[in-house]
Amino acid sequence: MQKLQMVDLKRQYEKIKPEVDKAIQSVIDSTAFIGGPQVNQLAAELATYVGVKHVIPCANGTDALQIALMALGLEPGDEVITPSFTYMATVEVVALLKLTPVFVDVYPDSFTMDIDCLKKAITPRTKAIIPVHLYGQSADMEPLLAIAAQHGIPVVEDNAQAIGGTYTFSDGRTVRTGSMGQISCTSFFPSKNLGCYGDGGAMFTNDDALAERLRMIANHGQKTRYYHEMVGCNSRLDAMQAAVLRVKLPHLDSYCDARRTAADFYDKAFANNPKITTPFRAANARHVFHQYTLKLNGVNRDEVNQKLADRDIPSMIYYPVPCHKQEMLKAYNTANADLPVTNMLQDCVISLPMHTELTNEELTYIANNLLEIVG
Repeated sequence: MQKLQMVDLKRQYEKIKPEVDKAIQSVIDSTAFIGGPQVNQLAAELATYVGVKHVIPCANGTDALQIALMALGLEPGDEVITPSFTYMATVEVVALLKLTPVFVDVYPDSFTMDIDCLKKAITPRTKAIIPVHLYGQSADMEPLLAIAAQHGIPVVEDNAQAIGGTYTFSDGRTVRTGSMGQISCTSFFPSKNLGCYGDGGAMFTNDDALAERLRMIANHGQKTRYYHEMVGCNSRLDAMQAAVLRVKLPHLDSYCDARRTAADFYDKAFANNPKITTPFRAANARHVFHQYTLKLNGVNRDEVNQKLADRDIPSMIYYPVPCHKQEMLKAYNTANADLPVTNMLQDCVISLPMHTELTNEELTYIANNLLEIVG
């Protein structure tokens, strides 16, 4: 058995090596390194896949979130509602733009934004809501969108961990995650379900005016070269990364299926152990398992993490310190926010290896060792 990896990008690459190598070489041969046909074609293909009118590629997922908030015209002090149980990038951009983060709790099963908490958090200063589709599980978007519409608040989806996922509304309509908010943002960090071989990101929208603003902001605030109409930034997806993503996009559904198959194996292995709570799968959403995250009950999570490492089994804690307790946000006085579920999850979640190349031998070894460790 090979050395276990949290994400095995090498084995994935080896399966598509001829396609990837040819795509990269074509960019080198063209010398169109910034923008150009690869980036434009990727944008069109992503728009078709996700089911939106406009896709604006950019340098990374954090930039995508920042540019999205800039495009909405938010002013310093405006409130942005977001879960604290997420990667810091979601909130970092709020602070960077001198907006005010307002944290809400998450559900203890899906780890996504608690709708009742959202309702209570809205004030006249609320100018945006950022639901996070965490670990590959869609947030419960139907009631969230209804609340946002009632108050006239734009929704910015953080889809960095759930591209390829779906959500089904009560009328039977099924859509892709990343197609429901006024703007959606994703990351193409290498470990993502759709990852490039460097940094990359994109913004998605059905709003023509917003699309134009997003493009301008990502390109120094200009629509016509050297005529800068608004304050922007420099955030571009380079052509080599676009070429890699174009090779991988047709494989995305099969990649997500492989992750779900691995998750099924884990679920079955841990089903009868009361010390392990396996990931929740909403009936109206397709979980794509960017991470396979367990809750450990009555067990010291950090000891389990170390014992797995001692057996050469990688595991990760996503996230040991929630956003509201981070030193970065000390000025906002959020450390004592009333987020009991978030505070509970920080101490009991643990993520096991999850990627497209896991074999039954590897899954059996991981599962058997975890069961032995937790007892």
